[in-house]
Amino acid sequence: MTASIGLVIFDCDGVLVDSERIGVRVDAAVLAQLGWHLTEAEIVDRFLGRSTESITREIEDHLGRRLPESWAAEVDPLHKRALAAELRPVDGIVEALDELPYPSCVASGGSHEKMRFTLGLTGLYRRFEGRVFSATEVARGKPAPDLFLHAAERMGADPSACVVVEDSFHGARAARAAGMRVFGYAGGLTPAHRLEGPNTVVFEDMRRLPALLAG
Repeated sequence: MTASIGLVIFDCDGVLVDSERIGVRVDAAVLAQLGWHLTEAEIVDRFLGRSTESITREIEDHLGRRLPESWAAEVDPLHKRALAAELRPVDGIVEALDELPYPSCVASGGSHEKMRFTLGLTGLYRRFEGRVFSATEVARGKPAPDLFLHAAERMGADPSACVVVEDSFHGARAARAAGMRVFGYAGGLTPAHRLEGPNTVVFEDMRRLPALLAG
């Protein structure tokens, strides 16, 4: 496997930064205020790994009304305050990145502004500067393959030589749809069985990633 890896694509939330638990907690409170009461497990299953635009469309479809123009501007500060107080790198990711011998990049459903904030807050942005891609750059977010194919093209890598490190069901689906191998990180909120599938390795300790890639 070692010789065939041309690019390692990292998701951001839940893979590089331990933001998912924080975000899901905030999202549950925000959705409840809108009148949609979901458990944190339901939010993980429905929304984790998807683009902000696709999540917003589903919320509007469920509520049967458009969200106000000011909605995102009102919610973003809630996320930022919680992240600023609690955010840390995913356990073991710094050690894994230090050992990684392959070209790498980030491809996330979040915006560039969000990634600059979260990766900057945790000291990881400098490791990927100039190699960060957002779903805002493509027509369709995850689970469509567009973002991962876009990242591969921009990095000059053949999709078949790319591997994707993901922690969400929708992200793993997107990577497989792009013809890429998946390393599904099950040390976060998504149960291991939700990450399983063809051309997929599921693991729980991020420190094991370099050895798994080399295996």
